Amino acid sequence: MRPDRSNNPPPSAITPEPVYRRRRQVLKLLGLGATALATGCGSEAAPPAAAPESNITSKPLAVANRVDAAAGEAKTTFQDATHYNNFYEFGTGKADPAANSGAFQPRPWSVEIAGLAEKTGRFTLEDILQDHALEERIYRMRCVEAWSMVIPWVGFPLGDLLKRFKPLASAKYVAFTTVERPAQMPGQADRVLDWPYREGLRMDEAMHPLTLLAVGMYGRELPNQNGAPLRLVVPWKYGFKGIKSIVKIEFVESMPSTTWNVMAADEYGFYANVNPAVDHPRWSQKTERRIAGSGFNLFGNRIETLPFNGYAEQVAHLYAGMDLRKNF
Repeated sequence: MRPDRSNNPPPSAITPEPVYRRRRQVLKLLGLGATALATGCGSEAAPPAAAPESNITSKPLAVANRVDAAAGEAKTTFQDATHYNNFYEFGTGKADPAANSGAFQPRPWSVEIAGLAEKTGRFTLEDILQDHALEERIYRMRCVEAWSMVIPWVGFPLGDLLKRFKPLASAKYVAFTTVERPAQMPGQADRVLDWPYREGLRMDEAMHPLTLLAVGMYGRELPNQNGAPLRLVVPWKYGFKGIKSIVKIEFVESMPSTTWNVMAADEYGFYANVNPAVDHPRWSQKTERRIAGSGFNLFGNRIETLPFNGYAEQVAHLYAGMDLRKNF
């Protein structure tokens, strides 16, 4: 019989075990004990009670087309989506990215295109964006910690960009790398992860029309804390696959190493497809806490998690014949 986990603390209040271990080591070196550690973890569970309204002044974006791929579900507020999120480069607390990303400079920006393609090199952000009409895509976003949001992203299909570089037939995967700037990203001073952050997709996943290269959200440019100026959005996968502040895209033949998979392979698989039938080793994935509609609710709004985050009809065929428990 499966244990009853209905009264478990919300997964968002649970620090990932590898980070917990690293932080214990750091606190031990600093002469701090378990009480300080527990206090620190507790502070990560929710945004400040009196969080001010956002003063983000990013530029509005011209959107050519709008697609609601969340079945008309209530959207997450801009305030919640920009003040409750994971971006460990700015700190491990949910409010840290908003609080600590003010010094980050997303302009000027360039992206290195490398590996198995006919056209490679370094390209400015303007080069990357040219000839791509921006769309608004309203997607569900499901975090591996079992909370979720509904966010209107602005971007264009990643596959449209990849085709421009003419990947070779031998390119089976696409690898992504986040910028490494410890002076502007204070979380990188704490080696809770092996920086820079890395992620990857199989080529057919990268080319799927749902996979979005996002440059904005809520009709405006991406805020620093949400991955400015360029991030990945793959709506049928857990949120940690959505690598932020991308500076390198590489076409490779073999499955690339990815940050969380290397950190804890038994907890974070390479595929990371949303699958309510496969629990995280430390919590259930059968339900999620939806942060949307009328403001932030730490404990309420629990809903059932859908296979592939509700996008099974569009993407399940990509994994036909695979053991989704083994290839989790």
